[in-house]
Amino acid sequence: MIKRLLIANRGEIAVRIIRACRELGIETVAVYSTADQNNLHVRFADQAVCIGPPPSSESYLLKNNLIMAAVNTGCEAIHPGVGFLSENAAFARAVREKGLIFIGPDPDVIDLLGDKVQARDTAKKFGLPITPGTEGAVSDPGLAAKAVEHLGYPVIIKAASGGGGKGMRIVRSKEELAENLSIASREAESNFADGTVFIEKYLENPRHVELQILADGRGNVAVLGERDCSVQKNHQKLIEESPSPGVDSGMRKRMAEGAVRMFRELKYQGAGTIEFLVEENNFYFMEVNARVQVEHPVSEYITGVDIIREQILACTESRMEIDPGQVDLDGWSIECRINALSPGLVTSLYVPGGPGVRFDSFLYQGCMVPPHYDSMVGKLIVHAPTRERALARMERALYELSVEGIKTNISRQRWIIRHPKFRSGNFGTGYYEEIREEVERA
Repeated sequence: MIKRLLIANRGEIAVRIIRACRELGIETVAVYSTADQNNLHVRFADQAVCIGPPPSSESYLLKNNLIMAAVNTGCEAIHPGVGFLSENAAFARAVREKGLIFIGPDPDVIDLLGDKVQARDTAKKFGLPITPGTEGAVSDPGLAAKAVEHLGYPVIIKAASGGGGKGMRIVRSKEELAENLSIASREAESNFADGTVFIEKYLENPRHVELQILADGRGNVAVLGERDCSVQKNHQKLIEESPSPGVDSGMRKRMAEGAVRMFRELKYQGAGTIEFLVEENNFYFMEVNARVQVEHPVSEYITGVDIIREQILACTESRMEIDPGQVDLDGWSIECRINALSPGLVTSLYVPGGPGVRFDSFLYQGCMVPPHYDSMVGKLIVHAPTRERALARMERALYELSVEGIKTNISRQRWIIRHPKFRSGNFGTGYYEEIREEVERA
């Protein structure tokens, strides 16, 4: 077992990793920008190292600073968390070149899966259905127009690298194609230093469903059920639940079989997520996130598996404590992401409790929420025997959760949870747009 690990991240995910490490008997080293010097992860870690000023480009994204902080504090491994450098193959290679363990898959696997064009080809190779699209990347508007003639409008232009809705444009007519191709490519270049884009047939209102995977790099692959992430605003997830109301046992089995084949062949190591678009009785491979996901707690609740613990063991010892063939799904879990709508000082905080309620956050009374990073400040997660009871529990917990001093989306999440359409379970990724005006008045 390793003795000390550096967390190359901040906020709630850093706190979550520290908790898992403490239970494993692993010391932790936190890194922080000057804006985060009083952050909860800095307080909880065994050591903390300042790595630069507030902009992430001058702190959390500086590979050399992070690696040197690990070396200078005697760490044996680096956990990248989510976002920032968590899917950066160059960072993973640099970590390994210094003789440290990267808590994630092999850099070559990250490269393969990080390029969505290559990932589509890989998924197809292992028998997973893919959304109809271009064969490889596109850059020439004329060739793109010819390719789209066979697909039919609407189509979606996607960045080959990155995510979060950047470098993504929906095109509904031939007249819009050339301009949007150029815009998407520029946006991808700006955000991911890679302007490569490709085109897929656009599905108007599919479900967004993902499988949680754990693998030890030796061919043992565990599937921890699926999560439904269809409630999204501008391609940013707001609410996740497990299991999905739109996936039956047959589809779940087919998805899992294809995912296991793919992850086993890749000798994948650690935590990962394979994402699908689901339309009626069909599902289509979308991408793989070669890291732990923000929404991993819902899978932890319905399986009883500590995903961060298993991820660390898989990457440091090539083993898992769980038996891949003995993962049972129990009950229903829902997560609401709590976002700050403004930065500022948290003057008061009340966290809900009771059976089956969990709040993962870096907030505390008196902490400062800086304007420099992602707006998510916490995740409220509930678990109950049925979806109906989980919804009632989430509604109750949202009423109890109180964050004062900053504006948050708590009232909006409460409104979505209570909406008849959400309660019905019959919705897709277009759901938020359907109710946007009502929600944003909440």
